[in-house]
Amino acid sequence: MNDPTPSQLHARKRNRNALLLIAVMIFGSFLVAGALRFSGWRPEGMKNKGELLQPPGDLRKSHPQLVTGGEYEWNPVERHWRILVAPPRECGSRCDQLASDLDKVWQITGREADRVQIFWLGAVPASAPSGSHQLALQDAPALRAALPNVDADGPVTYIVDPNGFAILRYAPGHDPGDLRSDLSKLLKLK
Repeated sequence: MNDPTPSQLHARKRNRNALLLIAVMIFGSFLVAGALRFSGWRPEGMKNKGELLQPPGDLRKSHPQLVTGGEYEWNPVERHWRILVAPPRECGSRCDQLASDLDKVWQITGREADRVQIFWLGAVPASAPSGSHQLALQDAPALRAALPNVDADGPVTYIVDPNGFAILRYAPGHDPGDLRSDLSKLLKLK
């Protein structure tokens, strides 16, 4: 048998080091990704701006009634997303501003606007822009009870999925851009 020459030993060592470097790069990236995943880190674009409700509020059981009469049918096949506002009894200018902001959010959704409805518990503020996208639901205790953390000092806003579950909550005085950002991500879901 021939003993390897020093140049062959050097080439073997160089190849082994290259193989180890490739293995470290591959398995190291898996380790870093796993550590980030299990530490709870998420890219900024993947985070929702509203408070994720765990468990979501089930509004289907409360059988919401429209102020104009009749029960509201959820009909998940139509894939309508809803913005639900639960204002306090005396809301005043805060609700007027929120109604204007929500109308802008609705308009910004563009071609998806026909898949978004805005609901108000009680009456729609008089200053709200008119349109069929803003509807009033009767402010029933069962409906309020189904909404998590509804009692606040100001109008609380929720995003309700097509099946009738309140999934995101926005505290009074929230930035309407945050709601728009979350809603645009949800509208992309088919």
